[in-house]
Amino acid sequence: MQAPPPTGALAAALLLAACSTTPAEWPTTTPAEAGIDAAAIEAVVADMRAGLYGNFDHFLMVLHGELVFDERFELDYEAIMTPYDPTSHPYNYDHPDWHPYYQGSDLHTLQSVTKSVTSICVGIAMDEGFIPGGAETPARSWFEAYEPDLSDPRRRDMTLEDLLTMRSGIEWNESIPYTDPANSCLQLEAADDWVQFVIDQPMREAPGTVFDYNSGASVLLGKIVREATGRRIDDYAREKLFEPLGITEFHWKETPQGEIDTEGGLYLRTHDLARIAQLFLQRGAWGGEQVVSEAWVTASTYPTVFDLAPDQPSQQGYGYQWWVPDHTDGDVSMYMGSGYGGQFPIVFPKLDLVIVFNAWNTREQPEKNIWQAVIEEILPAVSAE
Repeated sequence: MQAPPPTGALAAALLLAACSTTPAEWPTTTPAEAGIDAAAIEAVVADMRAGLYGNFDHFLMVLHGELVFDERFELDYEAIMTPYDPTSHPYNYDHPDWHPYYQGSDLHTLQSVTKSVTSICVGIAMDEGFIPGGAETPARSWFEAYEPDLSDPRRRDMTLEDLLTMRSGIEWNESIPYTDPANSCLQLEAADDWVQFVIDQPMREAPGTVFDYNSGASVLLGKIVREATGRRIDDYAREKLFEPLGITEFHWKETPQGEIDTEGGLYLRTHDLARIAQLFLQRGAWGGEQVVSEAWVTASTYPTVFDLAPDQPSQQGYGYQWWVPDHTDGDVSMYMGSGYGGQFPIVFPKLDLVIVFNAWNTREQPEKNIWQAVIEEILPAVSAE
C-alpha cells in the first residue's frame, strides 16, 4: 500500500524526470518463430480483453531474451472505481489518485513487488562492501539513532536475513484486510515516521523462527541501504540497478519523513519490470556487466522459508523478498514478486521464460483465475516449443 503522490513543484519535477527519455526496446520475435502455440495464449488474452480476469492492464512474455507477447489493455479507471468516498483513509484505492498508472503516465504501481527490488539493492550494497557482515549482520546496528528497546534479547538477535525472509519476530498483523484499522501496514502508513513505527513494535517470537508477512521489515531494509551507502535508495537504485538495465523512467514515493517507501511505493513501466525479472533469470548479469552477484540471486530465490503451504500439493517457499511458489526440496522451477492488485513478475528458469502481469483487481474477485491460466494454458503452450 502507498501514500498519495507528491503535488506541486515536486510532482512536476518528478514527472518531468520520469518522462524525459525512453529506454531501449526489447528484441522481439513472433510466437511461431519461438515455437509457441500462439492460439492457446491468444485465447487467454481474449478473455483478458473481455474482463474475465478482472482489470488487466498489461501482459507480456519474454522467452530466451526476446519479447514474444506484449498486450496492453486500455481501461477507464475513472468509471471502474466510481463511486468512491473522498473522505476515507488517504490511501483509499478507490480514489482517482490511486488509479494504477502514475499521474497519467505509463508507470504502473508495483505495490509489494517493490520489496523484491529493495532486496536487489540490499544485495548490490552488500556486493560493494557497504554491508561487510553479509546477511548475518545484526539489524540493530543500523538503528541506534532510533533508540530501539534492546531489553528484549530477541530484538538484539535479529539479523538482516531475518528481515529479508519475513522472520523478524516483530509483532505484526498484516493478514487481515487493508481496510481494517487493526492492520499493521495501515497503521504504518498513517504514521509520521515509518521507521520509528516499526522499531517501536514489540517482539513476538525469536527472530528466524516464524514467517510473518511484514511490510515494516521492508521499510527497515530500505533504511539500512540508506545508512550503509549514505544515499537514499531511489538514488542508489537509479545508478546501480536501473541505469545498467536501461531503465530511465520510474517514480518512487517518499514517506512523510523523506525516506523512500520500500514496502510498496515503486512505479515502473511493465517492460522495465520485465527487465528486473530477466536480470534475475540471467543470474544478475546484464549486457556483459554483473549488476548484482550471482550469489545474491541464488540466495534471494532459494526457499529459505521452506514450506508455507504444507497442505498443498506443491511446496511453496520464500527467499529474500521473493516468493518461491513451486519447488521440489529446494529445486526451484518458479519464483516471483507479488504485489497487491495483481503485480507479478514471474521467472521460470528451466524454461528461460519471464512472464509479467500488471492488473488492478482491488475490489471483487475476477471470474477467472490468472494462475490457473498460467499453469493450464500458458506454460503448456510454451512447453510445446
